Amino acid sequence: MAKILVPLAKGFEEIEAVSIIDVLRRAEIEVIVASLDENSLVEGANGISIKTNIELKDVATDTLDMIVLPGGWDGTYALADDEGVQNILKDMDSKSKPIGAICAAPFALNKAGVLKSKYTCYPSVEDQIQRDGYLGSEKMVVEDENIMTSRGIGTALCFALEIVKKFKGDEVYKAIKSGILADNCK
Repeated sequence: MAKILVPLAKGFEEIEAVSIIDVLRRAEIEVIVASLDENSLVEGANGISIKTNIELKDVATDTLDMIVLPGGWDGTYALADDEGVQNILKDMDSKSKPIGAICAAPFALNKAGVLKSKYTCYPSVEDQIQRDGYLGSEKMVVEDENIMTSRGIGTALCFALEIVKKFKGDEVYKAIKSGILADNCK
């Protein structure tokens, strides 16, 4: 079974995190929700708290198949500044393992030096990343090598479904997409 890490930092975007976690679990993908410190209850950008499974330092990173970062500016800055997250991103990229980021979170990938030339993110975040390759709103989800990026809350289900397709195949992708009425996802 695929194992995917979703680290949460104070100020994460709740809809993005929950959409990713929920859709992946519907596909019977193991999702590890980790906090950056000993606080297992992490408050999101809009005051909704999520209980995590584990502290990031206790995650066996060699067993991970992917890491996915939700957006939210405060959470993204914390992920970008966290040595543990940055080390996991660099390690997974060196092994060409899949890495995902949505909304503001490609900023954290850029800081780790793992963001590839083609990507998308929340429109105003591109100014913070300051590099070529931004594809804007052309696609809801952009893949370049082992990196998958998406734009924000409105694309979160499509982003999660693309991760499902990557790990579980087209049949499971179509079944979940149909079951959650995500007909807008292409």
